[in-house]
Amino acid sequence: MLYPSIDDLMKKLDSKYTLVSVAAKRAREMQMNDDQLIHKPVSHKYVGRALEEIDSGLLFFETK
Repeated sequence: MLYPSIDDLMKKLDSKYTLVSVAAKRAREMQMNDDQLIHKPVSHKYVGRALEEIDSGLLFFETK
């Protein structure tokens, strides 16, 4: 079972495309700046940590 689940993540964002775009951009930021918003991440990889941030409500996306 993956954490966080895709069903939980889809409640936070409007489409899978948006989810992938936001998570990839945040993962690159974390890799370059070596920062994270979540204190004890479950995942060891940057993309997983970005998805955890989205699931916890610390990271979101606004449409213009």
